Amino acid sequence: MSLYDLAARAVRLLPAESAHRFTINALKTGLARPPHALDDPRLAVTLKRSGLKLPNPIGLAAGFDKDAEVIAPMLGFGFGFVECGTVTPRPQPGNPRPRLFRLTEDRAVINRMGFNNQGIGPFVRRLAAARPLGVIGANVGANKDSEDRIADYVAGVRAVWPHCTYLTINVSSPNTPGLRGLQDRGALEELLGRVGAAARDLDTVVKNRPVFLKVAPDLDDKAIADIADVVKAQAWLAGLIVSNTTIDRPETLLSPLKVEAGGLSGVPLMQKSTRVLAAFSAELKGAVDLIGAGGIASGADILAKLRAGAQAVQLYSAMVFEGPGIVARLKAELLDIMTAEGAASVAELAS
Repeated sequence: MSLYDLAARAVRLLPAESAHRFTINALKTGLARPPHALDDPRLAVTLKRSGLKLPNPIGLAAGFDKDAEVIAPMLGFGFGFVECGTVTPRPQPGNPRPRLFRLTEDRAVINRMGFNNQGIGPFVRRLAAARPLGVIGANVGANKDSEDRIADYVAGVRAVWPHCTYLTINVSSPNTPGLRGLQDRGALEELLGRVGAAARDLDTVVKNRPVFLKVAPDLDDKAIADIADVVKAQAWLAGLIVSNTTIDRPETLLSPLKVEAGGLSGVPLMQKSTRVLAAFSAELKGAVDLIGAGGIASGADILAKLRAGAQAVQLYSAMVFEGPGIVARLKAELLDIMTAEGAASVAELAS
């Protein structure tokens, strides 16, 4: 067992949000230094629509590094790409504590953080400093008390555009009242219309900043079809991240904390998020890139996401239970699967 795994076990003795803050501070001060190792070239991926070139297909989902404080360490642990945020134009404290819960028996997490972050100013300064280090995404959202939430997204896009590798529009958090309503057809058309106008304007100055839309797993077939139709009409949009956390509570949950309000992530989300991913893949037919998120904890899970239509994946919750050393394990498992199936590349494995 590595030093990082031992540290992860010790940190889990703290309350969930305290453990998260301790981890961020330890990474910032260098107390936890990741090992550096080059990726096996067979893991390299180029996303078809956006052209993003990734050293491996395993990314860190938004939510871990909300304020872009530990980009370099997380890349050092072996993530192929790191997504920071969600950031809002103005700082906000988020929802009252406690708001983050480990469901240990279920290998799951419930959070109702509420886009707590330091605001766009500090975020952009850190993002700019880290820009040359690797593939870095910026996940933007809206302030809870904003009178025009779409204007918040436009402001966020304009602020982060020059300083990141790609951007994500997060309209799928269940913890900001009304936010998921932006996934409704009419609201989504307005959102993407206004963000798209800003993106086209910004692209004349700084090119090659793919934009992704992050959607919820709690969508029925009609909502999936509507979102797909809107997305296909937006030629500038690079792809979807499927999915965010769920408000569902599967009957299989064992932890007494399952009654807490908020978004559920981790192992219990794997099946649902992968089913929604496959549904989007069937609707979109390769029109945009798909990144699969939700419940990944093994190489087999990554394979399932790839075969459901994803070109790359993201994780966060599994790290709560295993620490960042999980990335090396997942890459090793994925390589073992590739060897067993005679696949020379991740793209070949997915086909």
